[in-house]
Amino acid sequence: MGAKTKDQAILVPVDFSTHSAVALECGADLADALKVPLLVLHVVHDLGEAPGYYSVKGRGKQLRRMEDVAADMLDEFIHEARKKHPKHPVLENAETVLVVGLPVNRILEVAKKSDARMIVMGSQGRTGLAHALLGSKAEQVVHLSPIPVTIVKADKKAGKK
Repeated sequence: MGAKTKDQAILVPVDFSTHSAVALECGADLADALKVPLLVLHVVHDLGEAPGYYSVKGRGKQLRRMEDVAADMLDEFIHEARKKHPKHPVLENAETVLVVGLPVNRILEVAKKSDARMIVMGSQGRTGLAHALLGSKAEQVVHLSPIPVTIVKADKKAGKK
């Protein structure tokens, strides 16, 4: 692994969950401490070759492309994080990226393409049968990533709405 440059970003993949919000805050803290940019990624899960659509609540039977809805959700997620943490200048300057594909593959591809310094991501911390059946995207990223990965869990109290 070569020498790290000052501009290498902290990559934070988000799925709009409480765990992602906590990971984003942690990633912003790290980016601020290291004086590097923050890159926030959302992967729209590719369900095959057919384009996907979401039904938009409150708009009758209107359908929108999954990517369009996800882009709006990402913008709203970042907006809420900026409102919650107004003293985080790194959040104000965070770059957002939206891609389509299999989450683990796309996280690793974006990390490589952007020459990220580190990946910070949330995890629900499933155990037992749920973990054995579903696996963990975070665990897969940890095993496959050539760069450091920090896994962040939300406080159980914070996860309840």
